[in-house]
Amino acid sequence: MSTSTLKQAAAPSTLQQAQTAALLSLLNLNTEPVTSSSSQSSKGAKTPIVAGPPVFKILVLDQQTKDVLATVLRVQDLRDVGVTLHVQLHSTRPPLPDVPAVYFVSPTAANIQRIAEDLDKCLYESFHLNFVEPLPRALLEELAASVARDGTGESVQELIDQYLSFIAPSSSLFSLLPPLPQASPATPAVAGTSTTPSSTYTILNSPVSTEQQIEAEIERVANGLFSVIATLGHVPFIRAPRGNAAEMVAKKLETKIRDALITASRSHSSSLFSQDATGLSNLQRPLLLILDRNVDLVSTISHGWTYQALVSDCLEIKLNRVVVTEPQKRTYDLDAKDFFWARNAANPFPSVAEDIDTELTKYKQDAAEITRSTGVSDVNDIAQLDLSTNAAHLKTAITQLPELTARKATLDTHMNIATALLEQIKKRGLDELFSTEEAIGKQTTQTILEILRTSRPDGNFTPLDKLRLVLIFYLSSPDISKDDVAELEKELKSAGAEVAAFDYVRRTREISKMAVSNTLGGTSTPVAGAVGQGAQLFTGFSVFGNKLTDRLKEGGLENLISGVKNFLPANKLLPVTKLTEALMDSSSASNQSLQETDEYLFLDPRAPKHVNAGMGGPGSSGVSKGRRMAFAESVVFVVGGAGYVEYGNLEEWASKTGRKVTYGGTEIVDPGGFVSILHGLGKDSSA
Repeated sequence: MSTSTLKQAAAPSTLQQAQTAALLSLLNLNTEPVTSSSSQSSKGAKTPIVAGPPVFKILVLDQQTKDVLATVLRVQDLRDVGVTLHVQLHSTRPPLPDVPAVYFVSPTAANIQRIAEDLDKCLYESFHLNFVEPLPRALLEELAASVARDGTGESVQELIDQYLSFIAPSSSLFSLLPPLPQASPATPAVAGTSTTPSSTYTILNSPVSTEQQIEAEIERVANGLFSVIATLGHVPFIRAPRGNAAEMVAKKLETKIRDALITASRSHSSSLFSQDATGLSNLQRPLLLILDRNVDLVSTISHGWTYQALVSDCLEIKLNRVVVTEPQKRTYDLDAKDFFWARNAANPFPSVAEDIDTELTKYKQDAAEITRSTGVSDVNDIAQLDLSTNAAHLKTAITQLPELTARKATLDTHMNIATALLEQIKKRGLDELFSTEEAIGKQTTQTILEILRTSRPDGNFTPLDKLRLVLIFYLSSPDISKDDVAELEKELKSAGAEVAAFDYVRRTREISKMAVSNTLGGTSTPVAGAVGQGAQLFTGFSVFGNKLTDRLKEGGLENLISGVKNFLPANKLLPVTKLTEALMDSSSASNQSLQETDEYLFLDPRAPKHVNAGMGGPGSSGVSKGRRMAFAESVVFVVGGAGYVEYGNLEEWASKTGRKVTYGGTEIVDPGGFVSILHGLGKDSSA
């Protein structure tokens, strides 16, 4: 039995594609998937096809690795590589001694024990053991001892560390796997964890977190981020602000990358970063920007206006599965193969309405053409055609029908999602909240109080939405008085809002003088083409009024958006985008952003170690300020959680400037969920 690491030699263009290629190789018993040109779309969204007949096998997963596969592979993709059955590791499984088994699991003591039991029972013909992240030495020795004791070594064909401990829901978005459940009851719990596991932001900011908990979380985050970098295959330049968790993660990660490079050079084995072995110049290497969530709390709790931001805010989305609860609970799967989601996720919601109408019209025209050419009245009647007299037309219809059916199913999905969003927009007044937050710098305490107290015909703002608005106003107002704060808090309490989150943010700002987000560029959700085309932002709502729902009265949509057209968002950059711009393209950045990023930590894992002692660039003495460099690619990682509003803003900037940005965080948080995290911290702080 031997242990090794695996790295794809190919260079997929996105993190999601790189992860997909690695998973397909794993499922194909760790051989290279050969991709045919016909299997790739123009955007590379299709799954690579493995050439040759597949070896039929069983796939054994645990909950974490099941989540890794969920966003990039479908059941059909598993069948294409010969997976006839996928099962949970800790379920009851019958023996199949003639079939090889691929294990893809987390490196935990419980999993190692179960694998040893499976080996002892000879459940399968052979065992291909793959771990989502490196197997610790102690567990490796435990497995080896079990194998030696039971004499099952010949059954183990390979044991590989895969470095895939992250989830990639889209081509340029990722989050780390959640922490493994802790078996030790002696570990003190962080407050606020009675219902859900602690978030990274909670652990790093809670006054009841122990030093050991914080160090363990920093280690976990650095390991997960190492998986991302190893999967991409290029050694980045690392930048991070000083004095917070981002610096701690950056230093740990730099050490891990440096150790991996040294180990590979000493052992003359294949490096995880073999793509750099061809002499990749410094100008081609990517940037890794690691930030702390506290750099901008506003974008995490603001009300977005893009399709994906609204889905995250109003509905439940996890692993690309959207749950609509009203009028009845239904689930819908979205991914990169969903053409409508791929095209519209980052678009303003009204333009999504317009595109649905356009696609429905196109579908009806295509369906009408098929029925006209075949002489049937409905596409569902094609099977009843006379084969002898309509052979040519039938061949055409049968060829086009699967694509047409799939397209209709996709449009039905988005019709239902958009209708649910529309009802939420009207019920919660999200358009009014969005427009108010767009102009938050012009608001006063009195105008905010008036908005909070205003009665709406469709129902008042929810307590949570009121709390989010007040938090955004407070964080965007550097000179707000204590009397104004007291008045806002009183109004929130009278509305039934929990003010613990407000208390926490207020105390944190008073202690640390938290940076005001609008000094780096405001709170706007990016809107494609918004500048100079303001009237187009809200076009398409009439489409919803006429096409998508009969639940609203005639004219309801127009009334819904009346008064909003005057609050069109300028195409402003959010703080994280500003900082990314300053580090990737300093010639276009503001002086304020440059002054801030010049002080950032600079780490180059390929440089001699003494170079990283200070902020200097490669070849410097380590005492000068960070060297300004131009980058075509970057990975932006937020310790404490990523959000869809921030993601959309970065995507918009990247597409306009021709840069490639991959964005991620320790987790992807929705606005309500992040307010809950702040609420828990407020309770901890006041305890």
